[in-house]
Amino acid sequence: MMKVFLDDIREAPKGWKRVYWPQEAIALLMTGSVTDISLDHDLGNDSKGTGYDVIIWMERAVVERGLIPPAIKVHSANIAARQRMDAGIRNIQNLYRKRFS
Repeated sequence: MMKVFLDDIREAPKGWKRVYWPQEAIALLMTGSVTDISLDHDLGNDSKGTGYDVIIWMERAVVERGLIPPAIKVHSANIAARQRMDAGIRNIQNLYRKRFS
């Protein structure tokens, strides 16, 4: 089981695996072993993606792949992005409840 910390600047808390780009986080999510994920939004290169891209992927994966979402946190200082990501997390939780209840 794994805890994933997506951030380009901050160090991961002890016991968390740090990744720098959305595709790294998504690859780990695809293994099914991620129990917790903490996401930053701004990763220093928007052409490589943002933390919100991971949220979008999880939304689709719940519906299309039957993903059981991990515990999801946002640690971004970007207020507008945080609000959008939090809304995405609520949607992931709602989609999961609808699919598996």
